Amino acid sequence: QVKGPFKHWAHTHRMEPEGPDASRLIDHIEYALPFGKLGDLGATTARRQIEQQFAYRHRITQQDLAAHRRYHPGRPLRIAVSGASGLIGSTLVPFLTAGGHDVFRLVRKPSKEADAIYWNHKTGEVEAERLEGLDAVVHLAGEPVFALRWSAEKKMRIYGSRVNGTRFLSETLAKLENPPPAFLTASAIGFYGDRGAERLTESAAPAEGAFLSEVTRDWEAATEAATDAGIRTAQMRIGLVLSPQGGALRAMLPAFRLSLGGRPGAPDQYVSWIALDDVLQGIYHLLTNELDGPFNFTAPEPVTMQTYVRTLAGVLGRPAFFNVPPQLLRLALGEVADETLLASTRVIPEALLQSGYAFLYSDLEAAIRHQLGRTLSQAASTATPSPMHG
Repeated sequence: QVKGPFKHWAHTHRMEPEGPDASRLIDHIEYALPFGKLGDLGATTARRQIEQQFAYRHRITQQDLAAHRRYHPGRPLRIAVSGASGLIGSTLVPFLTAGGHDVFRLVRKPSKEADAIYWNHKTGEVEAERLEGLDAVVHLAGEPVFALRWSAEKKMRIYGSRVNGTRFLSETLAKLENPPPAFLTASAIGFYGDRGAERLTESAAPAEGAFLSEVTRDWEAATEAATDAGIRTAQMRIGLVLSPQGGALRAMLPAFRLSLGGRPGAPDQYVSWIALDDVLQGIYHLLTNELDGPFNFTAPEPVTMQTYVRTLAGVLGRPAFFNVPPQLLRLALGEVADETLLASTRVIPEALLQSGYAFLYSDLEAAIRHQLGRTLSQAASTATPSPMHG
């Protein structure tokens, strides 16, 4: 450390070979906390947090290397990604580039950056020539769904960003002389609506009369031009993504950490969740296999809201007594509550499983522990306080 919060920090990061086909990642850290004797009071907490952070880094490194070994096509792919600044896109881009692939970000403002490709469905502008010859386009862009209430304007933005944006990109790809052979586009399990305990696979019909179901149905249909042009097209119906960096988990963490957590809605409504890690590797799986059509991006075992809340509280070691009645959520959020927080959707990833995808995290507790760094891997990780701190 040249400048930073520690009094002293020296970190050695190295890879050591273990035979012809393996290596060992080792992080050796020597540190001293600031504030003298006062800082010593936090020594145990600091060590635990450092160990958790590096155990998480090692798990991710191991997972990513295994994925690139499993799915890598043997040559670098050239892939464009829209929504590259979102929760999934901002993780997908470095994940793919770490595997040696060339990734280009589809951006909404003209840019001189070499990895940026300008497109804007509202103005009809796109650097179409830069899409020629790509291997794939992964389309993740869209207006955030959650809001305190859906105004007519907000609904128009949600619908337009997904349906009109996808149609514009699909038609652009279809007109290319050398279009990418694969087009992967995000969708959502809102396609199915509120269906109670019904087990929903990709063959289930969309819900009738629900706004999000209408959006996702038209969203998926907007890929028609690409499909008709012979481009392999897959729609990813993504469930509740587990990550402390965004989404529902991030929103719930502050209250739970303060022992103010609880259950929104009914205890028996279903939550179809998926770890962010499985979203990334599921995309990689679709990119490198000849697969098309809709795919549910959810873990194989959806859970009830009661189970979800109890599991999160258990991992954090906090109570979860402050349940919010459905009536109060409807009063506060209106239609948003019924179609998001209170919708019971029990989604099964049948197509992914049948295609041979093996989930990294099928168990909810293991997934949450991984995301929150509440479990230590067996990777070599040492954090050694300096002698002055015992």
